[in-house]
Amino acid sequence: MTLPDQAEIPRMLIDDLDGGFSLMVHVFQPGIYSGAYRLTHHRQDAQEVAQDTFVRAYLALERYDSERIASLQIRPWLWTIALNLCRNRATRAKPTTPLPSEDFVATIDEEPFDHDGWNARLTPLPEPQRTAVVLRHVVDLPISEIVAITQRPEGTVKTDISRGLTRLRKILEMEEAI
Repeated sequence: MTLPDQAEIPRMLIDDLDGGFSLMVHVFQPGIYSGAYRLTHHRQDAQEVAQDTFVRAYLALERYDSERIASLQIRPWLWTIALNLCRNRATRAKPTTPLPSEDFVATIDEEPFDHDGWNARLTPLPEPQRTAVVLRHVVDLPISEIVAITQRPEGTVKTDISRGLTRLRKILEMEEAI
């Protein structure tokens, strides 16, 4: 199955909401989940954010007229929903005790990348820097879409990314020194 160009999805949603929506989920769900995981630091929370993002998107699309759907920039729109859900979770989050790493031994083959290590490195970053770094370098969004999602000026987004990367470099240097 060939994936459509991002610009084709609004037309598909207008022609067949359910079919277009299914395709939209297929195209964008992995990136939404991955970015949400980096922002929430919990797999279950990230899964819930991704699911809630698409539920809210579908409910909104049902209410939108064809012109509004046609003018949507799908990826920034979905990320705006996801980022708001992540922020809402963070404001009502209760402190939790992470599970010991041996509880995740079964997932090692599935996930060779050190997710927990990178989450630990991203956690000390201030929220705006963490969000900007994740959206730019994990989700691979262009600056223009991050500006639209975060509703922050382009210069501020670029500064957040730069400062966030500088802090990450310092964290990595401290780890190497140990």
